Amino acid sequence: MHHLPTGRSAAGVSMRQLLLATSAAFTLAMPIGAAQAQEAPASATAARSFNIPPQSLAAALQQFTEQSGVQIGYKAALGAGVQSPGVSGNFAPAEALSRLLTGTGLTFRWTSPNAVVLEPAPQSADGAIQLGPVRVEGEGARIAPSTSVLGTLPPEYAGGQVARGGQVGMLGNRDVMDTPFSQTSYTNKTIQNQQARTLGDVMANEASVIVGTKGGGRNDFWTFRGFSVQPYLASNSLNGLPGMAPLNYPSTDYIERVEVLRGPNTLLKGTAMNGMAALGGTVDLVTKKASDQPLTRVTARYMSDSQIGVHADVSRRFGSNKEFGIRINGSVDGGDTPVDTQNSKFGTVAANLDYRGDRVRVSADFAHQWSSLTAPSSTITINGLRGVLASLTKVPEALSNSVAFSPAWAKGTHNITLGMIQGEVDILDNVTAYAAIGKQRYKATATDDDLYLLDSSGAVGILAARFRDRTDVFSVQGGVNAKINTGPIGHTLNLNLSRINWEYDSTSLSRAGAGAGSIIRVGTLSNPVFPSTPVYPPAEDILPAIHNKSSSIAIADTMSFMDERILFTAGARYNKIEASSFQFSGTNIQSTTYKSSAWSPSFALVVKPLENVSLYANYIQALEVGSVVGDGYTNAGQIFPPYKSKQYEAGVKVDWGSVTTTLAAFQIAQPDALAVDSTTGGLPTLTLDGEQRNRGIELTAYGELFDGVRLLGGVTLIEATQVKNDGGRDGWRAANTPKFRTVIGGEWDTPFIEGLTLTGRFTHTGNVVALNRRPDLKLPAWTQVDLGARYSFAGPWSDKEITLRFDVDNVSDARYWKSPHPSAGNLMRSDPRTFRLSATMDF
Repeated sequence: MHHLPTGRSAAGVSMRQLLLATSAAFTLAMPIGAAQAQEAPASATAARSFNIPPQSLAAALQQFTEQSGVQIGYKAALGAGVQSPGVSGNFAPAEALSRLLTGTGLTFRWTSPNAVVLEPAPQSADGAIQLGPVRVEGEGARIAPSTSVLGTLPPEYAGGQVARGGQVGMLGNRDVMDTPFSQTSYTNKTIQNQQARTLGDVMANEASVIVGTKGGGRNDFWTFRGFSVQPYLASNSLNGLPGMAPLNYPSTDYIERVEVLRGPNTLLKGTAMNGMAALGGTVDLVTKKASDQPLTRVTARYMSDSQIGVHADVSRRFGSNKEFGIRINGSVDGGDTPVDTQNSKFGTVAANLDYRGDRVRVSADFAHQWSSLTAPSSTITINGLRGVLASLTKVPEALSNSVAFSPAWAKGTHNITLGMIQGEVDILDNVTAYAAIGKQRYKATATDDDLYLLDSSGAVGILAARFRDRTDVFSVQGGVNAKINTGPIGHTLNLNLSRINWEYDSTSLSRAGAGAGSIIRVGTLSNPVFPSTPVYPPAEDILPAIHNKSSSIAIADTMSFMDERILFTAGARYNKIEASSFQFSGTNIQSTTYKSSAWSPSFALVVKPLENVSLYANYIQALEVGSVVGDGYTNAGQIFPPYKSKQYEAGVKVDWGSVTTTLAAFQIAQPDALAVDSTTGGLPTLTLDGEQRNRGIELTAYGELFDGVRLLGGVTLIEATQVKNDGGRDGWRAANTPKFRTVIGGEWDTPFIEGLTLTGRFTHTGNVVALNRRPDLKLPAWTQVDLGARYSFAGPWSDKEITLRFDVDNVSDARYWKSPHPSAGNLMRSDPRTFRLSATMDF
């Protein structure tokens, strides 16, 4: 049987209509409660022990999930007041669930190898139960809570671009309607269909995030809800383990889900490793694991100017019950980019091994990615030289996207190697213990050749220098999740212990030229003329720079009332922090160490006045290791005390059936820094002074508007203000935060060509202040349009699907500045018009 493209059959009839007609033609009478709406996958046919006494259906389903590992989605109204006869003995999960539903008038259907959705069983004229329609999405369903952290992923939501929920730190997997935070979990379908090669490509869907560069520069910078994010500071997690996401431009070739959690999250994930590392939000990357069906998939791809690559994805499961799995991903890309003299190379190899038993589950991940980029710079620094900033009356106009901002001999390289292992064991049916440990090393070499603005006329220069960096992260965590009932109140208890060590080591800058700090003038911004390759001093050894350690213990209790119509979470995390900074002068070494500890309490509430409506509110803190003052200040090397920031957020989520919307209002306050100029003409001093307070409203939406028409996007409005300071800046607009930003993406399965889908994304960002010290210097608003198409069809040699994808990013080649670093004044340039083409084939 040939695979039909998602959304429409050959005759233009919707897939859903076709399947409904098919199921109606092949109905089968059977006793109440024993219906299965789709043949169970192989993972559901292996017998295991069940011990679920007669009780309410909701409680019985919860125990079933804990004992089988199968996630159950259902509308709350279906289980209200319904009793289950229970089940006891050795059964396959599919049979056990059928027995559990006997007499309830409900049936179920498989939505993935480890997930089902409940629905009313249709009745024939004689009262017999008929098989329900076969579908692949559980619209309006919810995820039954579970103590499991590993295992089954939440099922996809209508349209398949976003999942029904995701992992909320130590609280585990939660349905989006049960989560008291703003969250979006992008699926692998989105990663594939958008031809996303790095995490930045996926984050471009976020209205609350501005991505610095997606193509791979020297450093990966974002802003998140108006605050800077530096992923190399270990702010993101991998499979729930903090600090294990690749530290620079993470490849998405081995990623199954990108789970975005907006706002501070110290209770949920622990202490961030440096200031502003995770204040606006964090991302959890979920790696691909082997599914029950064998997979051999190859994707050939092209990206302009002449980058060619290939990606292979292979997985298998072994064992009598397919309990052992292996999945390997490998890719390599390389060639010239649309920027003059720029050449890119990027490669990834990753493997996942997993074991799933009745009560024990283990997963191990290993990955290595490398990249190199010639002429890597895409920034101009307007705050680099003293006296220049004061003379500026406006920011220079953004010029051609194809002009190189660094010489052809300049080069940046990145190498990342990581490994982690995690496991969990069901101590009791309602108690699960888990642990994870991981380590990664990130190495980078680069020339420090950003363009520096020399005067207000547009003259520019470069600081020809080179350096080597090395970052080591060690992360470990463990905990226990338990579910108990005390009368009418249900409790989900979470205990989490974690430790993370972050060590950043570096060479000092090896500068070329006449002397330390010498700037080489290279013409103007519109026409830079770079010198020949300079002669550098001998390479220096990598020496310690910043070493941070954080350990913590956290406990939380989510109490449920009125059949889970009300959920209240209360918790706190106790953090111990040790930060060390090292400075070298010849053979002398000076170190500064700071130790501190603090409690970070959090509270959150979800109220469901209607079946499809969730009102939520939260108070949560961010505790971050204080940043280290860099070069160029009299107090270089000083470590600021840990930052404690607070968020207040309230919102409403509505599941309209096939579209979900979240409207959130939030306030986040973060300690701010001020450079105090010397009265004698020397270097300034950097001090903590006041706060940056961001108040915003955020609307997100995703799902299937109509059959074959999908929506993904949102709108963010933020008022960012400098407050509580002594530098005369009270009321000034904070840098790097647009008052308005929107990202709206859509897909349309065309009715006139079978298998053809047209795609598009519209992004608009309002103007922003370039620097906190100069609120009059603004970067103009900008708009970008991306367009694409994909075509799916059955291969000529088998029924395996082939998908061709074609995308054009920045169709109009719009030119604009982005400012992801408000204190340094590094303006990042827009990405040039880029063509991307790929062909994906299964064998």
